[in-house]
Amino acid sequence: MSATAGQAAEGVRSLADRFGIEPDMVVMEMGYDDDVDADLRDALADACGSDLVDEDTDEVVDAVLVWYREDDGDLVDLLVDSIAPLAESGVVWLLTPKSGRPGHVEPSEISEAAPTAGLTQTSTLSAGKDWSAARLVAPKAARAPKR
Repeated sequence: MSATAGQAAEGVRSLADRFGIEPDMVVMEMGYDDDVDADLRDALADACGSDLVDEDTDEVVDAVLVWYREDDGDLVDLLVDSIAPLAESGVVWLLTPKSGRPGHVEPSEISEAAPTAGLTQTSTLSAGKDWSAARLVAPKAARAPKR
């Protein structure tokens, strides 16, 4: 592996840390398509130590990655679906294309949809070259002390 590729992989691992994914966590993924960030997915799977589970899982999950684009349907409905299997202290990461990318979602749409779905947005971060991530939690979890 070249130094540049190694540095890029390390940068993605650091991003996985920013997502708060730890070993043995169960991470569910919704909205997968050809345009998702494969490096980010791989880094998150490596961080939890297993493959990401899909939305048909019967497991209680610690985190949900929701890939969402402007034309993917109703955001509130998708967020409601994302919290059904979520552990009490779990987090939803809403990944949307960055401004200027196909499928970009206006931040105002997220800030309107999250409370309607019973979630609070706590932060955002750049999740790679093409994606932004909004951290959404249930209000009770938002008040819980950080580990």
